[in-house]
Amino acid sequence: MGYIFLIFAILGEVVGTNLLKASNGFMSLWETLGSLASYCACFYFLSLTMKSLDLNITYAMWAGFGIILTTLVSVVVWKESINLASLLGIGMILSGVVILNLFGTHH
Repeated sequence: MGYIFLIFAILGEVVGTNLLKASNGFMSLWETLGSLASYCACFYFLSLTMKSLDLNITYAMWAGFGIILTTLVSVVVWKESINLASLLGIGMILSGVVILNLFGTHH
């Protein structure tokens, strides 16, 4: 169940971050409320995840996949540019998540 909760936490973070951008500095009410609700859901599911998965694995996967998905959304939805250095950094993050999952401590 932990990994399912983690997926919901990651999605909550990605939705919350994008609604934060759409809120235009908290000037748009519905996007602001949506962002706050998404972050609340995100942290709720993150806390449920940590009941069954180690903190280091949970946080690495949450942050890593959150960065990757947020970057993809920023390029596709917000039409922001990405450069080679950003792609290399994201690749390193993804590599770190894979290494932690393969060789990190497990229950």
